[in-house]
Amino acid sequence: MKDIYEKLRERLDDLATGYPAAENGVEIRILRRLFSEEEAEFFLQLSPLPETPEDVAKRLSKQSTETAALMERMAKKGLLFRLRKGDTLKYAAVPYVVGIFEFQVDKMDRETALDMNEYFETSFGRTIQSFETPVMRAIPINREIAVKWPVAPYEDVLEILGKQETVAIAPCICRTWMKLAEKGCDKPVETCFMFGSHAHYYVENGMGRYISIEEAREIVKRNEEIGLVMQPFNSQKVGGMCSCCGDCCGMLRSLKKQPNPAAAVQSNYFAEIDAETCAGCETCIERCQMEAIRMVDDKAVVNLDRCIGCGLCVTTCSTGASRLVKKPEDKQYQPPQSGVETYMRIAMERGKTLMRS
Repeated sequence: MKDIYEKLRERLDDLATGYPAAENGVEIRILRRLFSEEEAEFFLQLSPLPETPEDVAKRLSKQSTETAALMERMAKKGLLFRLRKGDTLKYAAVPYVVGIFEFQVDKMDRETALDMNEYFETSFGRTIQSFETPVMRAIPINREIAVKWPVAPYEDVLEILGKQETVAIAPCICRTWMKLAEKGCDKPVETCFMFGSHAHYYVENGMGRYISIEEAREIVKRNEEIGLVMQPFNSQKVGGMCSCCGDCCGMLRSLKKQPNPAAAVQSNYFAEIDAETCAGCETCIERCQMEAIRMVDDKAVVNLDRCIGCGLCVTTCSTGASRLVKKPEDKQYQPPQSGVETYMRIAMERGKTLMRS
């Protein structure tokens, strides 16, 4: 008979981005830290689509009051997502990433951080950004970086911010995790944005704070200045947007492991540097988080297999030699409409199903 935590691992592996087994069992050790046996058993019976406790209790022949209390407790522990609409509460099972892992940002301790880093290095990091449909996408900060081409609203960071009614700022889970593991960098931690229901979840759980659009724009400006890559969730309607560095970010570190990061991230732009006007200052090399630029005969040259089109090399180029170029129309990528569609696509590519069997 299978251990309940092995059953939980298998269920999480069915959910979108997966939760592959590791040879040394570190993935089970993580689950034992996060879930009680009762919570693990209950998670197996939940849907990734939001349900009320009353509906779940009826389906499972349980008491609705006890079910509601258990679901709220799990939501506070970051094991379920809570969706609040008026007086109605719904809860949903979430994958390890994006989900349970990120929701530990205010609970992470050193031992958990070390285990999660070991799991990333030995198993999870090889798979997270290896699907045809990526989890996150690097996009330009605003359309002025690529002035010759129209930039879709979902590919413009400032445009995305401007359309939000509710915004929260939260600590970066990756820099939090890596600092506890005594790795990573010294870049700011409070850098990642949550929108709408995700913003409410983060604030209600004490993981973030509400901010105005004006403050959000100032944080984006600061993030760009210090060289962070803006990565919204890979959908046209996004619930969150990360500000990532190549030292700590699980997504970028995973991309670095891919033979062709440019294809894996599905960016619609690439950087191009004019050799005649390049001053050879190497600022773009310092800012590139993907190690996509090198010097050849004292001029910067872009490796197009590694360039993810973030634009960090463009905004600080003193001579204007660097620019973003839009890929040909037959190479353009259109993100899924919603996060649910993104997860469904990834699950199908992995031969998995999001729903309970």
